[in-house]
Order: sequence, then structure tokens, then C-alpha cells
Amino acid sequence: MKKIVALSWMVLAFCLPTLILAKQPNKFVHKKSNSASNAPKDWKLGVALYSFNAFSFPDQLAKADSAGLHYIEGYTFGKAGVTLKDSSIMNLSNSGVKQLKQMIQQKGLKMESIYLVGGKTIDRWKKEFDIAKELQVSYVTAEPPVHLWDGVDSLAALYKIKVAIHNHWKGTSVYWTPDSLLIAMKNHPNFYACPDLGHYPKSGINPVDAIKKLQGRIIAIHLKDIAEYNNPKLRDVPVGTGVIDFPAVFAELKRQGFQGNINLERDTQEKPSNLASIIRSVQYYREQIDKLK
Repeated sequence: MKKIVALSWMVLAFCLPTLILAKQPNKFVHKKSNSASNAPKDWKLGVALYSFNAFSFPDQLAKADSAGLHYIEGYTFGKAGVTLKDSSIMNLSNSGVKQLKQMIQQKGLKMESIYLVGGKTIDRWKKEFDIAKELQVSYVTAEPPVHLWDGVDSLAALYKIKVAIHNHWKGTSVYWTPDSLLIAMKNHPNFYACPDLGHYPKSGINPVDAIKKLQGRIIAIHLKDIAEYNNPKLRDVPVGTGVIDFPAVFAELKRQGFQGNINLERDTQEKPSNLASIIRSVQYYREQIDKLK
């Protein structure tokens, strides 16, 4: 996703000094599980609707359905569709959100999560948590600003909806390094991780190293690939065609006993749409999972 909550350089400087990060214990690392539930069959493969952001919500659902996927992740800054006057989802009334819910059900899809934009005030976050609750998501994906960590964590507890913190790259997001996410999760029990694997290499971070650090707190993955490391100007490429070692990623997730959501996502906008590359990515994913078993 390109749209994120803005964070000032002052906040970045405060939260990410190397010496501070080096001292943070990774209290969320769990011991290796020997449970049979480690199997990738327990992973929920879906698609982030942002992959089809050139289209409105009904068309996004149609494309997700055409890709043969059951699980979807929405986002609150998307257009709701002609019947709802193409309003942003974040600005819909409760009745409008219920119409979205009906569209999802009619397609036989399951919205497990939704990306929240939030804002600079807790009231703005509450509005979007209301939307998430109406849509009955399992968790929300978000990048809460540092000064609202306590407030967003409290909202998550109130609504009983976990917050999966997403990362963008260095210079655009406080969460560009997994170390900053460990800081955010400390003393915020409702904060978890949603590593975007395609964004980490832009900051020179190996995704496998990142998910190792976040062990035990990962509830979702954004599955994305990139052509090279240390180039923040690059857009993503179809999964399996870039530099990310996905067999190692999947093996590490299996080792950790991961049982969450894996959402394919494209930032690049292909013509006429990203549907063909999403379908290819689904095939690649399934091939790799078959090898992992």
C-alpha cells in the first residue's frame, strides 16, 4: 500500500536510534513448536483488495473471486462503488457498511481483515474500528502513530479486534525495521505483526531475518516480491520472480507454527488489472507449499 499514516522525522529519530533498538529484548520469541498444526494447510491464503485499487469495491470482489480465493483484506480508503456514490469506505454510514457486508456475502467471500488509515486523533481511529466491527473482521492491519499507541491498543481491547502492524520502507514508516515493531508491541498486548515481505528489502532487510525476530507475534503476512535490495523507488514484481527466498520464508513460518493469514498484494498496477499476476502468484504459492509438505 502506498497510502500510510504520516509520521514526523522527530518521531522517527526518537524511536529508532540503533543503540536503543539493540537493547530491546525480543520477549515474543517462542520455542519451536512440534504441533501437527504447523502444517501450511492451516494458513489462510487470500488477497489484499488494494491489489485492485484502480477499481471500486464490487469490482475488487469480483476479481478476488475470479482468482479462486476465499479470503480478502479490505482497506478503508478505497471507493465503495457506484451504488454508494463512490464514497470512501472510511466515510460510509453504518447502513453503507452493511451494504458492503452483503456484497461480500453474496460473493461467498470472507473478509478476515481490513487496513485502517486511522488518523491523528483517537476519534478517527474509533470511527474506523466501528467499520471493522460491523464487517466482523478477525483483525485490522494498520500503522498507528507513536503518540496514539496507548489509545489504539485500548480501542483494540475494547472492540476485541487485534491490530496487525504493517511496515513500509525506511524514510516513510516508523515500522520499516522489525525492531521498531518490537518496541511498539512491548506493553501493548493487542499489537501484533503483519510483515510486508516486499517492503523489507527496500530498506536492506532480509524478510526471513525479519520474521525470525517477530516470531510468536505474526498473525498475517503480506506476500509480495521485489526485484532487488536497497532500492526504495522500486515497485513490486509478481511473487516468485524477485529476490525474496520464499521457500525459506515458508519453511520459517512452518517452523514457528504460524497459523494466520497470507494475503497476496500488488502495488504495481498492470493493465488491464493485476488479476493475471495474482492468479500466477496463487499457483506459485501452492507449488511451494506442496514442496514444503
